[in-house]
Amino acid sequence: MYCCPLPDAEASARTPWLKGDEAAPWVTDAGPGLKQIEFIVPQANCAACISSIEGRLGRIAGVTKARVNLTARRVAVVWREGSQEPQAFLDCLASLGYAARPFDPRETGFSHDDAEGRRLLRALAVAGFAAANVMLFSVSIWSGTDPQTRDLFHWISALIALPAVVYAGGPFFTSAANALRHGRVNMDVPISLGVILASAMSLFETMHGREHAFFDAAVTLLFFLLIGRYLDHMMRARARSAVSQLMTLMASGATIVEPDGSRRFVANRGLEPGMLMAVAAGDRFAADGCIETGSSDVDRSIVTGESAPEPVNRGDEVQAGTLNLTGPLLVRITKAGGDTFLSELIRLMAAAEQGQSHYVRLADRLARYYSPVVHILAALTLIGWLALGHGWHDALMAAIAVLIITCPCALGLAIPAVQVVASGALFRRGVLLKNGAALEKIAEIDTVVFDKTGTLTLGSPVMVGPPAVSSDNLALAAGLARESRHPLSRALVAAAAERGIAPSVPVSVTEHPGFGLAATWRGQRVRLGSRAWCGVAEPADDRGLLEIVLRIGDGTPVVFTFEDSMRPAARPTIASLRRQGLAVEVLSGDRAAAVGRAASELGIATVYSRMSPQAKLAHVEELAAAGKRALVVGDGVNDAPALAAGFVSMAPATASDVGRTAADVVFMGQSLAPVSWLRSVGVAAQAIARQNILLALGYNLLAVPIAMLGLVTPLIAALAMSSSSIIVVANALRLGWRMNAMPDADGKADHRETAAGAAGAVQRAA
Repeated sequence: MYCCPLPDAEASARTPWLKGDEAAPWVTDAGPGLKQIEFIVPQANCAACISSIEGRLGRIAGVTKARVNLTARRVAVVWREGSQEPQAFLDCLASLGYAARPFDPRETGFSHDDAEGRRLLRALAVAGFAAANVMLFSVSIWSGTDPQTRDLFHWISALIALPAVVYAGGPFFTSAANALRHGRVNMDVPISLGVILASAMSLFETMHGREHAFFDAAVTLLFFLLIGRYLDHMMRARARSAVSQLMTLMASGATIVEPDGSRRFVANRGLEPGMLMAVAAGDRFAADGCIETGSSDVDRSIVTGESAPEPVNRGDEVQAGTLNLTGPLLVRITKAGGDTFLSELIRLMAAAEQGQSHYVRLADRLARYYSPVVHILAALTLIGWLALGHGWHDALMAAIAVLIITCPCALGLAIPAVQVVASGALFRRGVLLKNGAALEKIAEIDTVVFDKTGTLTLGSPVMVGPPAVSSDNLALAAGLARESRHPLSRALVAAAAERGIAPSVPVSVTEHPGFGLAATWRGQRVRLGSRAWCGVAEPADDRGLLEIVLRIGDGTPVVFTFEDSMRPAARPTIASLRRQGLAVEVLSGDRAAAVGRAASELGIATVYSRMSPQAKLAHVEELAAAGKRALVVGDGVNDAPALAAGFVSMAPATASDVGRTAADVVFMGQSLAPVSWLRSVGVAAQAIARQNILLALGYNLLAVPIAMLGLVTPLIAALAMSSSSIIVVANALRLGWRMNAMPDADGKADHRETAAGAAGAVQRAA
């Protein structure tokens, strides 16, 4: 973990001026008499950043709350209206060395132009190359050479190692320098001291023809540490991309119809309530509103989670971000800009992510006290050796050995090593682990919350009735249905094909958006669509099935019924979760009958239907407030806030982009079994992670006294440090071996996707 704020001068140079009306676009209401503003702080990276930023901002007069979202690298400040100008907060951040700017939603998420990630990757490559080559010369020296050859190899090692140390150590050196400049100490300080002193001492030894040089220790140390840092960076970067996926659903603007009938395009920020918005088929709604003219089918999956389009007519409400599918509409805007449904969904998502950002792993808590202890031990070693009459050379060598042998490499790898092994083993079983902390969390869950459509079910309707439909009626219905792209129409065509029935060819087929299809067949008018479209009364009881009706003239209607089939292994998965003592619930935006039917089939008693995204999020937060640790499993955009707010979350690879991005874990294939056996993996991973931390701490308890007594050289200290890292990694590999023999929820051992299938799923989930 490291902090890398910019120097004060550079931070101040980039600070925008935010006073009076100029701050208005970024300031929002946070309650009676309260205002809130959010800033982007790109250099916020570790727990030390959180404490310094929140502590300093919290001491400003009028500030009631300052919260750092480390994952999104944002800072939210709430203050009493009139007590401060936002410029005061920017000045405070600049004084700490952080370049900040007001948060713009268009910048939300992870940019593919990831300069920091590329910089870390280049540093890792340089350190790896240098470590491998310097180690070759070191092996030759250890095997025994004459002094002239040894000195030559030392100089060659210096030419390779010193430039590599300067370049690859940049992230650590910059972080340590800035921390010290602002009165802080982080883990990069002892790392930097150890690397710099080892390199300088090695150069001194080489210049004087001494026997020992420790260039291999410096570059190997950097190589191991950069591995952990790059993994941590990638996990944070993926987590920050969730809200950016939601932003892709926001239309850039809308076509506004003026009172005189003329039309003009208005950008999103210029839309206001009361304007009349024209929305063509295939366009997204740029604002919330009420339909004044037209009928259509609308994809409202971000609201309800249901993949089936919903018919809308005059007087119905539509939300920003939803998709108009089949017919042109005129919509009177009721909410625009930051007040729309989609904007609220984005805010809910960001707030839920902020709640997760304060989960601190055991290794991070230990590392908080690690740096000062290491500095004290090295200083005591130096002072003690000098006090005992040893020369500065021997005293400094012993102090360097303490800094190197106590380097937090093994401690830093304790958790990432388990994450890497688990990620690889889970991938081979068709599971993508997007958040390394998910394995630790999933071992602690006590409740599992499922969405229905696309999660418990496959989201693909299949015809189940009527049981004795005639071939002529099915052929005619299929002939009409193939002219439409409605999901039920496609399911009807597929049902006819499965039975070997060729569709009839009606004439003059027309589609009426939001209602159905009409045509002429054998001189009669026929209709296929909703009950209302075909003049058929609603049934007395709702069985929870999807319907499409065929009516020929005034004849007896034929009602085709469809259901969404359950995912493979859904029943044994639910049974396995209940055997583990976990509470199981269903949260769905679907109607009560459909949700109840699915829950009854799976044996789930706790069911909630007609749940909006806000209601789902509120329920998950209520569980958390009650002390519950919920695993949230969902797939739709409407599930994204709940996924982000859950203690841990999962989504299938077939989920929406936003759903996959918000989830901590993505599972491939159609089987629901990973939901069950992943908890067993989490328990095993947590146990091995704790073992790794104990091994790392035990190594230091044993090695530090030896180094302080001068019984090891810096080179031996580096080898010991590397050995501790190897032990930690080897222990983590045991998790992969255990997973290979672990049965799924349906009793099968080592259930895997094929390589091609997994690769395709990864591409879809990327």
